[in-house]
Amino acid sequence: MSESLYVLRPITRADAEEISRWRYPEPYSAYDGNPSSIPGLLEPRYNYHSVFDGAGELVGYFCFGADATIPEGRKRGLYGDDALDVGLGMRPDFTGVGLGLEFVLAGLRFAREKFSPPAFRLTVAAFNRRAIAVYRKAGFDLVQEFGDRGPEWLLMRRPA
Repeated sequence: MSESLYVLRPITRADAEEISRWRYPEPYSAYDGNPSSIPGLLEPRYNYHSVFDGAGELVGYFCFGADATIPEGRKRGLYGDDALDVGLGMRPDFTGVGLGLEFVLAGLRFAREKFSPPAFRLTVAAFNRRAIAVYRKAGFDLVQEFGDRGPEWLLMRRPA
């Protein structure tokens, strides 16, 4: 699937409700949707965008900015204005089947056009080797590992 087949649009309540019902297999259940997250997904300052494929199906989401950071990283002062923080999620049945790179590149292209950042930054759980491999292929480099109990998180960055 080509990255040009992905379309990002501001998230709607219907999209947020669908995302809140997504359930992932282990060990990825930490990414399960949660109905209590719907208000945050709809908060304009968090820049959530739904991602649709060429058939018009909701296949994921991106957020750009503060909601893509995690509290521990903020406490450590790891986030600044030198990069746009990116968060994302794919629909469970789209994960692990080779669509990740095109999905990530489509989101970055959208963000480059909309926000013109100097660089992109993301924080990923250290156990998520599948996502880390995709981010490396997309040009992200490891900046720092951190966590209260060892390397729980990886901070990654790439030029815009």
